[in-house]
Amino acid sequence: MPPAATPAPAPDREAARGGPRRARNPLLLAPAGAGLLTAAVFVLATALARSHPLGPYTRNVVDLGQQYLPYHAYWRAFLLGDTHGDAFLNWNSGFGAGFLGDIGTYLSSPFSLLVVLFPADRPELALYVITTLKITAAGAAMAALLIRLHPAGRPGGPWPLAALLGAAYALSGWTFNHGASVPMWLDGLIAFPLLCLVAEWTRAGRRPVLGPLVVAAAWTANFYTAYMATLGAALLLAVRLLTAGPGTTARQRLATLLRAGRTVGLGIGLAAPLVLVVFSGTRYADPTPETVFAPASWPELLGRFLPATANVDTPALFIGTPALLLALTLPFNRAVAPRVRLGWTALIVLVTLSLQWGPTHLLWHAGASPNGNPYRQTFVLCGLLLIAAWLSAAPGVPRPAALLGAAAVLAALALAARSSADVDAWSYPAAAAALLLALTASALVPRPGRPAASRVLPVAGAVVLLAAQTGESAVSGMRVEQQQRADVAWAPRIGTWQRAVAAEVARADAWPAYRTDPGPLPGGNEPLLLGGEGADAYSSLTTENTSRTLDSLGFGHYAKGRHPETLDNPVTDAIFSIGTRIRSEATEPVRQDAAPRGSATAATTPVPPLVTVHPAGNATVDPADSAFRNQELLLGSSVYTLPAVRRAGTVLTARCPAGSEVWLWAPEYKGTAALAGAAPADYDGRPPAVRAPMRALGTVPPGGRIRIDLLPEGRPTLPRQSVGCLDRSRLAAAVTRLTATGATRVTATGHGLTAELPPGSTGTAVVAVPRATGWRCAAGDAEPVSARSHRGLLAVPLDGRATRVSCSFRPPGVRLGAAVGGAALLALLATALLARRTRNGSHPGRQEFTGRPHEARSGGRDADYAARRTGA
Repeated sequence: MPPAATPAPAPDREAARGGPRRARNPLLLAPAGAGLLTAAVFVLATALARSHPLGPYTRNVVDLGQQYLPYHAYWRAFLLGDTHGDAFLNWNSGFGAGFLGDIGTYLSSPFSLLVVLFPADRPELALYVITTLKITAAGAAMAALLIRLHPAGRPGGPWPLAALLGAAYALSGWTFNHGASVPMWLDGLIAFPLLCLVAEWTRAGRRPVLGPLVVAAAWTANFYTAYMATLGAALLLAVRLLTAGPGTTARQRLATLLRAGRTVGLGIGLAAPLVLVVFSGTRYADPTPETVFAPASWPELLGRFLPATANVDTPALFIGTPALLLALTLPFNRAVAPRVRLGWTALIVLVTLSLQWGPTHLLWHAGASPNGNPYRQTFVLCGLLLIAAWLSAAPGVPRPAALLGAAAVLAALALAARSSADVDAWSYPAAAAALLLALTASALVPRPGRPAASRVLPVAGAVVLLAAQTGESAVSGMRVEQQQRADVAWAPRIGTWQRAVAAEVARADAWPAYRTDPGPLPGGNEPLLLGGEGADAYSSLTTENTSRTLDSLGFGHYAKGRHPETLDNPVTDAIFSIGTRIRSEATEPVRQDAAPRGSATAATTPVPPLVTVHPAGNATVDPADSAFRNQELLLGSSVYTLPAVRRAGTVLTARCPAGSEVWLWAPEYKGTAALAGAAPADYDGRPPAVRAPMRALGTVPPGGRIRIDLLPEGRPTLPRQSVGCLDRSRLAAAVTRLTATGATRVTATGHGLTAELPPGSTGTAVVAVPRATGWRCAAGDAEPVSARSHRGLLAVPLDGRATRVSCSFRPPGVRLGAAVGGAALLALLATALLARRTRNGSHPGRQEFTGRPHEARSGGRDADYAARRTGA
């Protein structure tokens, strides 16, 4: 519209009275409103569910309690300089594990830095606040995107609606069912609208430096969900280009795509120092069993649009019934340009179908079907639905025909979902109430071009719509939390039990003279949460060698091998130099609605140093062989009697020396095992996910005959050599020998270790650390080389002349990542210089598009907005 035809702004009464006039900026009000609304509803849902910190019940479900809580507790200690390791290596977990990949996987979000603001004994509160802030930021980011996606092609529009839809995105079913319990994925929830903003900048040829920086921040915070968000932003860019007006040429579209490719390439390059380390870590990580994708049934998929539904095996698509109603009006809304209606409807249908098709399922998940939670990309579809709702409703309340068409589709959806097992008792009542309120609100708000009968009615309509959307979201969040507590594994809140163990660990810790193992507690990753240096480690990057080595020695594991657990066995304590072991127990039943109470004691025994000397020889270990024999091979001494075991049904009999200790190794067995006259021991083998550790059953009676009674759940599966009888005196002699010939002094740094050896040492120096790619070792003054392996542990050959060995760890991929990141940074600097020269060399009279039209500044935006509401 030429300037002469611009409608005159309405008289400003306040200005006429001489008073100040403060312009409202929807570009700021929408994100602020969305953020405040999101935070309020999420906190309300927590309170309604009576979850900690707003109630007595634990929030530590599944990986939230087993991974993210311990990692954030360790992250706080790391940032404050209170850990043994550094950014390259974590000495606490898995007997020494790479840490930079874990940082890139779990902790690289800038929000994670906030843990330092909370006391050391309040990591749950810190993680809840971080989770809330991430969800809040996602709502604000989506609102900021929506207000810039005005159908008329210019920023602006009803900012309260943008705020409401932004909050709906942040409070989707995906957030409550997945993101809130996997906080690292929430960075992808934030990334999607931000990357869509970057796509809009590339269309306009703006912000060539800021765009790559946003991409880099997204991929650094969590590259996994950022990848999905990048695909979603690419789809948005594609549909925006396809639905652009006839004035957009093919050359302009191609230029936009090239700019987008450059922006994404530079951004990922800047994130390469972390991303490539994580990628390299996945190459050596313990592989999970191959998963074949099985799509959810259509009633299950459609049922997830309803509130109060929870299931990790189906896509969480709830965005709120009012928001979904507005999204469904888009195909029927003639106030929106046909090309926009057709393009966005087709996009949403195709993305929905892509959830259900194997090849596109693999595309969304970077070529690897995940084990569990197969619909991790669903937040992208939720975002696209809310963009569709905005495009339909931003020009004004859709006409009755569009609302009726959307309501009919919504009713058909609800009817088709009636057989879904995910539907909760609250689902249909909550959805019906929200739909009724949303239709009532639409009747109260005047449509474009019609004067309002009363100023009160539009306000009342907005309040009713707000109540419908937020009330349903709060109820849905409450029910999802309650269902998760009832249906999935959980860990208790942190209480006096964990604090007692942490205090004992702090008192006894003597690293690197020997290790201190905090022992098992409900949850996992105890060394990260409580201190010490144990076997327990739960990471997606747990190396295959670590998992297989510990499995072969009788350790147990969860998560298909990526969560080794501690083993209270004196032989493995000697092998791994665990001099102090914390043993603890709960003093009352462990409950969901109370922090556990417990006591802890420390037991210290003589063990060899971290570096021992062994004769040169066979350096392999056979995981399929006897765990008892594998322990002896690493120890270098025979300490077990391995009897012939006779099995008659569920009874095992054998003969061993009287007074020796009976150990049963049954990694795939689920049930109990009891030595005659002794208390039963529990085994929880559930291959391939869970492997049970070997356990002590008691002492061999004077006659030497042992009888083990099994009480299995199902058919018991036992290894060939399932019973071993330990001779403590032979073990003590082995410890004395290894101590005499082992390191006289061990010094540990952040990611390295040095040991002084007795003069004339020959054979192999064995470091009690699982061998992983990235370790380099040397004897004496020799050049470090890739570490050798001695039955799965670090090994350094000795020639009798060296009196010192040293090993250091450098994460695989870190040098390549640094090189790629440096090159990307140089390219970004070149881009910045070129953009500056282009800007300075532009025509002096040229007006640069700033995204804020003259009409918005002069007060005539609303009239122009109504006149152009049918545009693209």
